[in-house]
Amino acid sequence: LLRQLYPQFLTALCRLRSLEREHSVRMDLEEFLSRLPLPTIVLRWNLKPIYQNRAARDFCAVWEKGPEEAQLTKATSPIPSEILDRCRLLKQQWTHARRTNARQTGFKEERVHHPRSPHLRATIHQKQLSSIGVAQPHFLIECEDLRRDLAQRAGPASSRLPQLVRLTRREQEVARLVCEGRSNQEIADDACLSLPMVKKHLHSVFRKLEVPSRSRLIALMR
Repeated sequence: LLRQLYPQFLTALCRLRSLEREHSVRMDLEEFLSRLPLPTIVLRWNLKPIYQNRAARDFCAVWEKGPEEAQLTKATSPIPSEILDRCRLLKQQWTHARRTNARQTGFKEERVHHPRSPHLRATIHQKQLSSIGVAQPHFLIECEDLRRDLAQRAGPASSRLPQLVRLTRREQEVARLVCEGRSNQEIADDACLSLPMVKKHLHSVFRKLEVPSRSRLIALMR
């Protein structure tokens, strides 16, 4: 009897270990996200939320009701249907790639804007929280109110622009030096970087902040 049950016990034990690893990774992710000022949501593969900070709940209320009504009511707003629809599209693409054995170079990133208020933006990332390679990914959603971010000019740039937390430390340094009027070569000398690496960091800054040029970056940061 023990010999017959051993394979089932072994399967159950492996499953428990996998769940334990996934839980540990998720707890570490939640602890990290709780320190970010950016409104953040994490959804399971079935689109059920497993994490949503207070700023993200406020963002969903503004998306659904508008800023004035959102301030007057304490009712919880659902995750916007436009965001969930884009997650469903990513699910279909991921499933199709698996079925056709298509090569995946990385999880796709999608941006969703409010249909009537385009300054409300959500950026969706597919994240693998399980250590099992074939596990279905989760969805990490970063929410931003671009108009409010640009209007808050009383403090330093890092406090005015929550999206700056998406930049690495080195990218923030390069952006700061650009705003000081340094050329790429001067940035390379000051930051002890090669010129190609400065250009790579600067391209990443432009992409993450959605600005086309140095002048637009400087205007955004001031």
